[in-house]
Amino acid sequence: MALPAALEVVPPPAPIRARINVPGSKSETNRALILGALGDGTITLHGALWSDDTQVMVECLRTLGVAIEISPDPTEPSNRTLVVHGTGGVLAPGGTDEHPVELFVGNAGTATRFLLAFVALGSGAYRLSGVPRMHERPQAALIQALRQLGYRIDAPGDSLPAVVHGGGRRPGRCQVSIRDSSQFASALLMCADHGGWEVEVIDANADESPYVVMTEQMIPTYRTPIDHQIEGDASSASYLVGANLLEQLRWGEGGEFVEVANWPTSGWQFDQRFQAFCADARAGRIPAEVSRTTDLADSIMTAIVVAPFLSKPVRFTGLERLRVQECDRVMALHQGLTRCGARVDMEGDDLVVHPSTLHGAEIETFEDHRVAMCFAMLGLFVPGIVILGPACVSKTFPDFFRKLAAPAPDGLGATIRDASDGHVLTDAELGD
Repeated sequence: MALPAALEVVPPPAPIRARINVPGSKSETNRALILGALGDGTITLHGALWSDDTQVMVECLRTLGVAIEISPDPTEPSNRTLVVHGTGGVLAPGGTDEHPVELFVGNAGTATRFLLAFVALGSGAYRLSGVPRMHERPQAALIQALRQLGYRIDAPGDSLPAVVHGGGRRPGRCQVSIRDSSQFASALLMCADHGGWEVEVIDANADESPYVVMTEQMIPTYRTPIDHQIEGDASSASYLVGANLLEQLRWGEGGEFVEVANWPTSGWQFDQRFQAFCADARAGRIPAEVSRTTDLADSIMTAIVVAPFLSKPVRFTGLERLRVQECDRVMALHQGLTRCGARVDMEGDDLVVHPSTLHGAEIETFEDHRVAMCFAMLGLFVPGIVILGPACVSKTFPDFFRKLAAPAPDGLGATIRDASDGHVLTDAELGD
């Protein structure tokens, strides 16, 4: 059942006391799927995220000849157990120039970039296309790196739709910039052994890029044909950790109001740092500046939305990449917070958020899952928050609104209403 076009989040009537599982990491799940497909054995992924982005990856890999078995996860409705039968890098043949094999990637940036490199190992033509926004998102650095390796890619403007002409193993060397996305480097590094590629990563503090480091650490781990447990997603968990901080600030207590039961511990996910950001904010150690490139990744959006509740202004920097993701996230955050009464200065790509008293407003999500979840979290504390286009959360956290509405301790106890007629949505109506 689809979510309504607009829903209102009504704050719970009492302090929140909850302990909640979050879905598996999207970054880890999609990397594990590619590495499993390239392997020679069979791997089982427990706690794998089952959302729009990972379903796109699974369906494309199946089209490319990778057998993947899917079964429910006993602990989290937004997860699945996936059994991936490796092909040793042998892909189903592509098509002809006139009739390439079609791969639809939706608006899944991770799947798009990983698959662009993966299909280069095949033979024949593969055409990748997605939704209009995906055709606007940057791909040039990856496409140019593959061309350096000798692969033919037909991509007007170096963006999607793109036709990759698989050339199999082509030993060679390439440079790839991660100025626009670290996913370009991760895509090449995962396929490098099978392709015979030497990959030099350049730009944007390449050696320190947390997602490139994550990929490098996962490659040897997922070569082993055994069971693997996918960690909880730190970015998804940030909305719950943010809610915990707002409860602490509201009640002036230091205890835990909202706990994440499966908080990740590997250190692979850069957004694990969000927990420390909230602890510092609760203790009054409020930073004057927070950077997306050195301090937080996707969870910087959550930090921006909680910032009006802090006692000092905070400047958020390094936000350039947020402008070229599912939407222009800098603009969306500025617009949403301003509509709620926050004082937010947009200075180039920086946002300076000042302490403010907030009120309810309609929030345009621009079909961006993270915008929707950030402001839905805000609705737990600010009456009158209405989320337009809430169904976009299915991209990474399909069960999100169910967890907001479920009674404690398994949920946050909010009331979720259809904004068009005011009726309270049932558990079934909040599901898929």
